[in-house]
Amino acid sequence: EERASSPPVEVGEPREFVLQPAPQGRAVRCRLTRDKKGMDRGMYPSYFLHLDTEKKVFLLAGRKRKRSKTANYLISSDPTNLSRGGENFIGKLRSNLLGNRFTVFDNGQNPQRGGGGDVGSLRQELAAVVYETNVLGFRGPRRMTVIIPGMNSDNERVPIRPRNASDGLLVRWQNKTLESLIELHNKPPIWNEDSGSYTLNFQGRVTQASVKNFQIVHADDRPLGRCWDIPNGTLMKGRMLESRNHPESNPTGWTR
Repeated sequence: EERASSPPVEVGEPREFVLQPAPQGRAVRCRLTRDKKGMDRGMYPSYFLHLDTEKKVFLLAGRKRKRSKTANYLISSDPTNLSRGGENFIGKLRSNLLGNRFTVFDNGQNPQRGGGGDVGSLRQELAAVVYETNVLGFRGPRRMTVIIPGMNSDNERVPIRPRNASDGLLVRWQNKTLESLIELHNKPPIWNEDSGSYTLNFQGRVTQASVKNFQIVHADDRPLGRCWDIPNGTLMKGRMLESRNHPESNPTGWTR
């Protein structure tokens, strides 16, 4: 069923906008493009996130870090400066060794590197994503769980600032300690006999089948967001990200 269009989203300061929960009752649609041009961007591509409106609004840029043992991406609000020491450094996305668990951090201090004095200065965990193999193996669609902080009575994100490796979004999820957290899942696609593939209803927005197309829903099947491919050639590849309800903020999209 097609939803009624929501009022356009207004962006004042982009840096503040990307770190705030999505406006309640509004559809926030962004375009994520991957740039593989250049000597080493095949291995370390850059990504650019724009608000998909009549006027293209830049929001975030990211690039895979070199010399990292795991997948590690720096996220910045300046497309020309993707260094950790830059003043526009927003945060980072990091995976585990197996590449099936991801965590999004803001630009706070790492508690393992001398940041344990002032709790308020410690980095926050903004989101975590867990990929699981489907019971059908690689022939079937993969399962995805998204864990994000909940909201307080003032509609602000509950800060999650682990002081050590025994705490954090993934640890709390594993221990089923979900107080102040929101657990989301990708909506299971349905097997389509005619096309011979698993499909989801994107209300006509998807023109090309892809295992990377997905929809994120709550436990009661209420939709939160969706993501789908836009074929734009081999060097610049696009993906659409759409969130219809808070509390998701835009850096969460880098886990997709």
